[in-house]
Amino acid sequence: MAHSVDVHVGKRIRQRRWLIGMTQQTLADLVGIKFQQIQKYETGSNRVSASRLWDIGEAMGVPVAFFFEGIKDENGHPAAGQADAAPDMLSDKEAMDLVRTYYAIPENQRRRLFELARVLSDVA
Repeated sequence: MAHSVDVHVGKRIRQRRWLIGMTQQTLADLVGIKFQQIQKYETGSNRVSASRLWDIGEAMGVPVAFFFEGIKDENGHPAAGQADAAPDMLSDKEAMDLVRTYYAIPENQRRRLFELARVLSDVA
């Protein structure tokens, strides 16, 4: 049975990979392993060693700490040092798709879209 920390780290790997539009194969190639191993990491069925997590973070442009953000203890409470952490909005596939699509828009258009969203949220 997978440990909750391994499952959380795996979800964060998958979220980041998906958010930046990277395939499991590409990530595996960048860190020098088979894509099946990435699948096992993402499901939490295999633990990620510290050095491999470092390599994965480097390949995806995030620090190792990123993979532990939002982690909760066995009672579902924020883990030590996580008390001020916001809810993980990126656990929702639709939210991740929205963020990924948003960053695919050219910057000047993205700023205008952001301002439009801000105005619409003020009206609602």
